[in-house]
Amino acid sequence: MHEDAPRHARALLINGTVGVGKTTVAEAVGDLLTDAEVPHAVLDLDWLSNSWPTPPGDRFNFAMLVRNLRSVAGHYLDAGATHLVLAGVIEEQAERKQLADAVGVDLTVCRLRAELPFIHQRLTHRHGSETEALQWHLHRSGELDGILSRAAVDDFTIDTGTGSVTDIALSVIRAAGWQ
Repeated sequence: MHEDAPRHARALLINGTVGVGKTTVAEAVGDLLTDAEVPHAVLDLDWLSNSWPTPPGDRFNFAMLVRNLRSVAGHYLDAGATHLVLAGVIEEQAERKQLADAVGVDLTVCRLRAELPFIHQRLTHRHGSETEALQWHLHRSGELDGILSRAAVDDFTIDTGTGSVTDIALSVIRAAGWQ
C-alpha cells in the first residue's frame, strides 16, 4: 500500500479495446463520485505513456506509463484522494500487477465490452476522414478484443452497447463495490 494513502483507498482500472468508451465511462464514474462527495482522481493512462519514440520492445510505452502512474497516483493519494479511476489497457496479468504496484492500493479491473460493429461505428464517427488512423483503430479494436478475451485480466465485465453513459458508469461503480 502507498505509505501515505488513506487506509481505505482503492483504484479501478477501466479496461477494454479501443473505441469501447473507457475514457468516457471513467469521466462519468468521476462525475458520480463527485456527486457523492467521494475524494477521487480520474486518469487517462494514454497520456502517461504519450511520448516518441517508444523503446524497442515496448510498443505502447508501458514502462513509462507505470513510472508516471507511480508518481501521479502518489500525489493524488497524498492529497487525500480515496478512489483512483483509471482508463487504459492492460493485456496480461503481469501488466495488471505492475499497475497495482504503481498505484500502491487495491486495484479492481473492469472490462468494458461491446460488439465490434458497434465499436467500428464509434471509431468511424471519431476518426471521420482520417483514413490511416481509422484503419489502424478498426484493425486494433478486433485484435485487442481477442487479446483481452484470452487474457482474462478483469474482475468483471460491463456491456457498453446499451444504456446511457451514466447508467454504464453506475453499473461499473456497483460491480466494483464502490456503492
